Amino acid sequence: MYPNTTQTILSQLKSGVFSGANFAFVEGNTIETHSYGHASLLPNPDAMFDTTLFDVASLTKVIGTNSVILKLIEDGQLDIDLPLAFYLPDFQDKKVTSRHLLTHTSDINPFIKDRDTLNKEELRAALLLLNSGPHIGAKVAYTDTGTLLLGFLIEKLYNKPVQHVIEEEVLRPLQLNQSTFKPDLSDSIAATENHPKRGVIRGTVHDPKAFVLGENCGSAGLFSTLDDCITFCQMVLNYGQLPDGSHYFQKETIQNLLQDWTPSGTLNRSLGWDLKTTVDTKRPLLFHTGYTGTFLLIDPKEKSAFIFLSNRVHPIDNRVDYIEKRDHILEEYLNEKATLTKI
Repeated sequence: MYPNTTQTILSQLKSGVFSGANFAFVEGNTIETHSYGHASLLPNPDAMFDTTLFDVASLTKVIGTNSVILKLIEDGQLDIDLPLAFYLPDFQDKKVTSRHLLTHTSDINPFIKDRDTLNKEELRAALLLLNSGPHIGAKVAYTDTGTLLLGFLIEKLYNKPVQHVIEEEVLRPLQLNQSTFKPDLSDSIAATENHPKRGVIRGTVHDPKAFVLGENCGSAGLFSTLDDCITFCQMVLNYGQLPDGSHYFQKETIQNLLQDWTPSGTLNRSLGWDLKTTVDTKRPLLFHTGYTGTFLLIDPKEKSAFIFLSNRVHPIDNRVDYIEKRDHILEEYLNEKATLTKI
């Protein structure tokens, strides 16, 4: 379906940009899936399967936490322009709103002294003490801090750990039955980094803050498969409608995601999502990445999506090189997409 994009991915796999990858192209009712490479190289090479679970890292944000937040907005339980402290009194800064956090415009400096030595309670307390900066609302600075705080907000409203809420409010209703925060180690799981302290990470979350926060982390921690990511994307492509005709989201919720929600309306961020554009018509597309080597690119208007899951941090994290190569994959895809649209 996208031969040039597929060839680019295979070339990068061969050159070691990532150990393995599962990816899919969705065009209307047609779905083309691919599975290549290795789920792990260390301590022994393990084959990749189309059912392999991936630590999807920050895709947890948009699949999980953001979906809960959007439902709260729909139900009138969350006003994104009220201070976060209105809902979460333990948060000290009175200027930061949910809109700021969702669009990454809070200008919060995420630095926490001695972060890696803190336990769960200490890390949570430190996050609640973070403050916005002088450029609040005026610039985008992507950080997981905003989604961590939104996760705490969800816990306050539901009175249970955010990952339990995601399981109940997202994974089960959408029938993402292979997705989990606690994978069975007997399953095929893509390994991540060969960590100096933790060794080869496989079946536990790669992200260090998520590793400490556990079930109280809304920014990372989800393990998912290609099929489940396709199912999630199909829900978005169908403007919230599920296969049985019911609606998970209202149609307007998905339509509104294709707008710029930053305070100025000029910074190309939606509610929880980045906004990319098509090459030809410059229509907005929903986009999000995950640190471990994952991304979703969704075009509701054309009912098309590109789902990419890799374990690019295994065994070594070469982030700068990967980002350049990832952007080349996206460029190739968007150029092919523009060509297909004209046919």
